[in-house]
Amino acid sequence: MAISARENLRELDLRQLVRDVPDFPKPGILFRDLTPLMRDPEGWQEVIRQLTSLCERVQPDLIVGIESRGFIVGTALATAVRLGFVPVRKPGKLPGSVTGVDYALEYGTDRLEIGSDALEGGQKVLVIDDLLATGGTAAACAQLVAAAGGELCGFGFVAELAALNGRHKLPADQPIESLIIYS
Repeated sequence: MAISARENLRELDLRQLVRDVPDFPKPGILFRDLTPLMRDPEGWQEVIRQLTSLCERVQPDLIVGIESRGFIVGTALATAVRLGFVPVRKPGKLPGSVTGVDYALEYGTDRLEIGSDALEGGQKVLVIDDLLATGGTAAACAQLVAAAGGELCGFGFVAELAALNGRHKLPADQPIESLIIYS
């Protein structure tokens, strides 16, 4: 019996399930919409399968997901590999004591926060997000993991916009896995 591309997703180009939306959120931007990929059960299972392979290589103790789409990817992955999930959020979204880091944006600054007790005992942390673009948010998350007492063991992204060179802002000694790379 022949196996179709839908049955053998290793042969499926996941980018076929990503919708290009021109001029969103503003003119001149080509938005890569991952929601059709998330809506496709086989495609989404392939995303989690490939990220599970990353987990097998780097052996994290916890998955950290960056607000907000990193929560979707990160919780699905954490569930699949039977690890805990820790959210990294924008300011004022977490209860209790938080550890935060401010970081520069192209035009201004922003802040990320994590619960102060979220990374007890120096756990190995895999940072997960949907998209690597300029790298500023992911780099800030790496700083936040260290400030909160965790040990960074890598990054995983569903998609990467390579032309924006975000990978170069991340720690060079860490594995970085992007499932779909747009040049």
